[in-house]
Parts: sequence; C-alpha cells; structure tokens
Amino acid sequence: MKKPGIGVSHAKVILLGEHAVVYGQPAIALPLTDLAMTVKIESREAGQVVLSQSYQGPLVAMAEVYEGIRQLINRLLQHFKSDEMPFTMTITSNIPQERGMGSSAATAIAIVRAFFDFFDESLSKQELQRWASIEEAITHGSPSGLDTATTAHDEAVWFIKGQQPEKIDMSLDGTLILADTGIQGQTGLAISVVREHLTNDPEVGQQHIDKIGEIVKATREAIAENNLAKIGHFMNEAQKHLSALGISHPKLDELIMAARHAGALGAKLTGGGVGGTMIAITKDDEQTARVIKALEDAGAQEVWTQNYTNDK
Repeated sequence: MKKPGIGVSHAKVILLGEHAVVYGQPAIALPLTDLAMTVKIESREAGQVVLSQSYQGPLVAMAEVYEGIRQLINRLLQHFKSDEMPFTMTITSNIPQERGMGSSAATAIAIVRAFFDFFDESLSKQELQRWASIEEAITHGSPSGLDTATTAHDEAVWFIKGQQPEKIDMSLDGTLILADTGIQGQTGLAISVVREHLTNDPEVGQQHIDKIGEIVKATREAIAENNLAKIGHFMNEAQKHLSALGISHPKLDELIMAARHAGALGAKLTGGGVGGTMIAITKDDEQTARVIKALEDAGAQEVWTQNYTNDK
C-alpha cells in the first residue's frame, strides 16, 4: 500500500491596507499558523472520496462552492496521469470559512502539497502558487495572489496590486485577536461603497486612500522593530480612514471600542468590512485575556487568537 500524502497550510489575516490596495496602495497580511489546515490522501480499493467538515462524498458529486476544489483535484490527477486512481482525501481544518482568513486558498495549498507528497515529487514555491491559483481563480474569479502567498508560508507578506507578493521582515512578540461580529461581511458591497466615495467626493476619498497607504508603509518598519505600540496606533489610525470611507459597521465599531477599552494596543476591522471580522493586538497574556472577555461580553460570535513569538 502506498504511503499517505500529507499537505499542510494555515490561515491569514490582512493587518492593514484593505480597500486602499485596490487603488495601488500596499497591504500587509500576516500568517495565522494557529489556524491550520491538513489534507491527507490515502489509497483505497475503489472510488474517489473527499471527507471534510462541510462535505463528505464522492469527488464527482462535488459542486457549486466546491467546484474550485473539484477542478483542482482533477487537474492534479491528470498531471500525475492517475485520473482513475482510487483515493480517500481527508481535509481537517480549524480555519473559519467566509471570514476573510483565506480558507479556500489554504485548502488549495494543502491539497497541492498532499498530492505532490503522495507521488513523492518535489514542488517549488512557484509551482505551488501556480497550482493553487487554479482553485482560487474558479472560486474568486480574479484573485490577487495575496491569500495563496500568505497561507503557504509562515511569513508576513507585503502586497501591491499587479506585483509579486514580497516577504517582509517580521519580528513580533505579541498576540493578534480576531473576533467575528456574526454579520456576514460583504466585500463586493464594501468595494462599491468606497468607489462611490471616490466618485462623488474624489478629493476627500483619495486623501483617505493615500493616508492608509502611508500608514501601511510606516507599519512595515514597526513590524520589523517589534514595536507593538506603534502597530496598535497605526491600526487605530487606519480604522478612522476605513470608517470615513463608509465600510465599518455598528457591530464592528462596538467590538473595536470594547477591545480598546479593555487595553488592546490597537483594533480595527479586517478584510471587506460592512460586518465580518475585527482584529486587535495585545502585548501579554493578561492583556489578551482582558480583551477576549471584553469582546465576548460585547457579543462577539467567536474569538480566535494568534500568538507571535520573537525568536530573534
């Protein structure tokens, strides 16, 4: 019996730069390695079966939201000249779906790695990105590449639209807290809101976009210096501009203020906005515990944490 193939990946979060990145400004994404994805491929006697939290059944029956995954698996089977190979694929994940944390990209990365491990073939970073982009292009239409770059590697990513994602120096010793408002984020709607601001009041709208870009550039240095206080300040400043662009939400504002009042160094929305998820940064366990309790008391539907350790 052939040995199983194993592939792993993790979630990501946009620290700063959402929406402004659409207009040529940089964005910074951080890996969330504590929110992990594992894919295991094993031989079986007959059939091609996929087992995950949200889908259990034959590969041929996967449809709709799973179409990108089905297409990716089929392309990989063709690549390895094993179209009819019987297998069981088990997908294990604690990455929340549809919360802007790169769940679909993480799934694609882990599947590609599992297949190449199963067939004992080497896989370069470029090949990994190319393969994963198949699923992302089908699922999201026109992916930026930010999700696949960050979910594949344990490093912070600097991203400018139209350019290759770039690894940035990361020296952090703190905790990132993520809290779900329970309100479905609406990225498309939020993009339209920002566009409307830029159309009807272009001078003021562009000022907010440019200010976010300046904040992102300054934050890059703060991340390298492990200056959590500066990072928190920049997060708060970015939230002002995102709110002015109309993409915050009363529930986001409530959670953000709860986190700040409990001692978070900074807090803001992350991702599309108009609902969805917010993030906060803390410096120690005591501060983290206070902020988590405050978020739960304020009605956060779910809270996740990512601890970063400065090993330098």
